[in-house]
Amino acid sequence: MLSTKELVFKEKPVKKLTERYIRPYKIEELVSRNAVKLKLPASIRIHLVVNISKIEKYKKQVREQRVKELKLVEVDGVEE
Repeated sequence: MLSTKELVFKEKPVKKLTERYIRPYKIEELVSRNAVKLKLPASIRIHLVVNISKIEKYKKQVREQRVKELKLVEVDGVEE
């Protein structure tokens, strides 16, 4: 997954509302010990070679990690 820390998004001007990482992208080539070449879509207009500090390994969500739905609580005879 690619870090959005130094990326600029026109449609999301407020930095704190953007995701920390964006979708997992395939690593095409290991350029050096600390740089990799990513397979990015044309809509992302950055250099294809990025430092490994800008990427994070994608981890699938474990089924047990899902948040259980909470039951409604009755307050003054009204369920909330």
